[in-house]
Amino acid sequence: MSSAGMVQTARGMNAQTFNPSATQGKAGVPWPLRPTGHRSLGARGSGALHSRQLANFRDTTVASGDPESCPSAAPDVDTHQRAAMSDNNYVRTETADSVATVTIDRQAKLNALNPDVMAEIDGAFAALQNDADVRAVILTGAGDKAFVAGADIGTLARMNTVSGARISRDGQEILRRIEMFPRPVIAAVGGYALGGGCELAIACHIRVASERARFGLPEVGLGIIPGYGGTVRLPRLVGLGRAVEMILTGDMIDANRAVEIGLANLVVPHGELIDRSTALARRIVRNAPVALEMALKSIYEAVESPMDHAQALESTLFGLLASTSDMKEGMAAFLEKRKADFTGS
Repeated sequence: MSSAGMVQTARGMNAQTFNPSATQGKAGVPWPLRPTGHRSLGARGSGALHSRQLANFRDTTVASGDPESCPSAAPDVDTHQRAAMSDNNYVRTETADSVATVTIDRQAKLNALNPDVMAEIDGAFAALQNDADVRAVILTGAGDKAFVAGADIGTLARMNTVSGARISRDGQEILRRIEMFPRPVIAAVGGYALGGGCELAIACHIRVASERARFGLPEVGLGIIPGYGGTVRLPRLVGLGRAVEMILTGDMIDANRAVEIGLANLVVPHGELIDRSTALARRIVRNAPVALEMALKSIYEAVESPMDHAQALESTLFGLLASTSDMKEGMAAFLEKRKADFTGS
């Protein structure tokens, strides 16, 4: 099989396709088995919501409570950047040096996640997945108050059992596609990340918080629970006890506390949020693109799989990467004491 074919095989794998006792090939090297029909959420469709989903999402963003004002920074666009501004109303994308910045810009509503915003976020990530020049993504919010916060509580109050479950499921699917995005996604949080905004941040792979960031899941104060995966992801990220405390109290935590419990990766000065997030993204994209993709795949499949299955997948991905041009280049560059020139193949 060609290098490209091996990579495509690896992308189609998940830990559920493995029977660890049957994955040994020659010299004990695990080989992929035939998929069992498990649908990988890493494979995207068009990325756009159809009309029924849009109707379900209408004015049903997860509540943020009543945040008080706090300054936050909107990212500046460098005039030397290759800027590809979309025609969307609420989400824009700029790309520079292999790093795309997706900005949610609905400042009048604290960047709240209404149906159009959700659809545009989904569409932005679908487009980026098809852009081979993009190797990492930064997701942030515009304005001086919030990453993402806000709700139409009057609309939420009209939910019934069926529509509520549907709203939750549709939002979960969008955030799951971000979580399973095949390149690193960094949330740059410069203000309030509450309710659905907190859930969006924790669906990203890394979170950089400015000193003004505030995180919280206040839904129980409205008689509901986090519905976009918050009750699932938060315990995995910060531990069961801390997640239970955050969700049951509905309290906000600041950036330093978020780092202490593992909710955020680092705190940076407020005015340096985008620069520091971009610097981190560029450190990451210096590495081999296919290896980064397979590392994310192995990590996120492992979270949801038995140990034996997860390790079988890891071994197989490890072996498949040995067929790539990037591995050959990386090894040669190390031995020759030079910088590697990775091509993503």
